[in-house]
Amino acid sequence: MKINIDGININYIQEGKGYDIILLHGWGGSIETMNPIYIHLKNFAKVTSIDLPGFGNSSKPENSLNSFEYSEIIHKFIKAVGIEKANFIGHSHGGRIGIILAAEYPEVVNKLVLVDSAGIIPKRKMNYYLKVYWFKLLKRIYLLFNGNDKSKLEKFYKKYGSTDYSQAEGIMRETMVKVVNDNLEPLLEKIKAPTLLIWGEEDEETPLYMGKIMEEKIKDSGLVTIEKGSHYSYIDDIVKFRAAIKYFFKEELTV
Repeated sequence: MKINIDGININYIQEGKGYDIILLHGWGGSIETMNPIYIHLKNFAKVTSIDLPGFGNSSKPENSLNSFEYSEIIHKFIKAVGIEKANFIGHSHGGRIGIILAAEYPEVVNKLVLVDSAGIIPKRKMNYYLKVYWFKLLKRIYLLFNGNDKSKLEKFYKKYGSTDYSQAEGIMRETMVKVVNDNLEPLLEKIKAPTLLIWGEEDEETPLYMGKIMEEKIKDSGLVTIEKGSHYSYIDDIVKFRAAIKYFFKEELTV
């Protein structure tokens, strides 16, 4: 199914009956990456899984978006499809959106699950800044000799850029730069919805210390760690993940 929100065609699927649960995937993901959660929960609730703007079968925005603009679009989406209040499960970038919705639009969030969520600016070591400096220097030299040839510049990004950055193009590359620099930590104390944090013990993208910060700052929250889990902890131990969310949503699920 598709619906147009602010000129963007949003693709989504929806199945099940009962209380609403909305799934928000991570950067580079889609409805398909959230299927292990969707397929399970649709038996116990009304589940909506969304291709975020620029991903899956949803269209790209005309202008680059930051995390707050993504959240505003999702807020408009749930109103447009007739959902007044829902439980949200956000993975990584989807967690950013969930944090903002719970902090800025509390009336639409009943409970919140953040899975290996982004939103906290990571602690940077000196070698990170050296890599950034080196990348910018190489880019300047490359442009000096090659001009603004888009095809050649794309080859440069694929060779020297980060995986996410090199795979993103145009508006989505600009969007990625914006969202990764959105510091949502000040919003955590505003979240009043009961919040479950699920984290991979060995997550390298959004390390476990970020989950601990969120647990400390979100008043009504609890942290579940997935042993040896990665950034995709919900896939690494789907049995533990399903048990955790089933217990967390026990009042809303039809079991």
